[in-house]
Amino acid sequence: MNKIIVTAMLVLVLGNPVFAKTYTVSVNQFVEHPSLDAVLKGFQDSLKAQSVDAKYSTHNAQANMATANQIAAQIAGENPDLVLAIATPSAQASALASKKSPTLVKTPLLFTAITDPVGAGLVDDLEKPGKNITGVSDMLPVGKHMAMLRQFFPGLKKLGVIYNAGEANSKTTVAMVKAEGAKSGFEVVASPVAKTSDVTQAAKSLVGKVDAIYLPTDNTVISALEAVIKVCEKEKMPLFSADVDSVKRGTVAALAFDYYQHGYQTGLMAKRLLVDGADSAVTPVETQQELVLHLNMRAAAKMGVTVPEDVKKTADKIYE
Repeated sequence: MNKIIVTAMLVLVLGNPVFAKTYTVSVNQFVEHPSLDAVLKGFQDSLKAQSVDAKYSTHNAQANMATANQIAAQIAGENPDLVLAIATPSAQASALASKKSPTLVKTPLLFTAITDPVGAGLVDDLEKPGKNITGVSDMLPVGKHMAMLRQFFPGLKKLGVIYNAGEANSKTTVAMVKAEGAKSGFEVVASPVAKTSDVTQAAKSLVGKVDAIYLPTDNTVISALEAVIKVCEKEKMPLFSADVDSVKRGTVAALAFDYYQHGYQTGLMAKRLLVDGADSAVTPVETQQELVLHLNMRAAAKMGVTVPEDVKKTADKIYE
């Protein structure tokens, strides 16, 4: 056959979307809540925008670690081209399953919405992960969060924090908050929980003991956020969050990441792994740099908080 004709046929076949590879992505998401849902939507939109055809097998552990482990084992049988793990517990479960499974040990495992990948035992080093695992970290800018809180409360003395002591990301965040408190002269009063049913009592235990409450991006606590909001509104206790999606639900304010963009950035990395042939072992873990400030004026009024004018002026989104 004429070389020109062969070349033309190859161009037609390779350039035609009909013949493009469809990648299978298995998703292990720890819990259903707006921030993590936004991560998945951003990821899917990112691959679509990059013309990467993907089909998804999506699983949600509903904040149950045993279920997350079961999902991770189930994914091994799906033989995916990529595993997407959303939130630290699901990433840890997926990493463990990856070690045990001959079909997954070489499959890229991409994590997202993970605060401390090294502390969680997911990677050896942020620059050179060293395994089939890499991803995008949402390591919180705790110093900036605390600076925002001090704009509301210049005389902040005691800050309450509700978190699940079993979540590696939350332990890291609380340690950072305590370090910031030691530098800035305020005390951190921690109220740990083990499960969502503990959250209401944890909030009540802080009443009268703190000037405000700060919630890290803790999967267990955020899934029961309305319980904390109810206590804080009743007791006129200011409530702040580390994620902007919680502001819409009823916290006073957050200076944080846009988790849709976080997922979109993860999708850009997925394309490099799936299509461009990048090696996850030497693909550095990325972080998101851009922050947005959201305010909820109705929540502030219910909790007896006066929002400073200079904070209002810099807000990216205000819920009235």
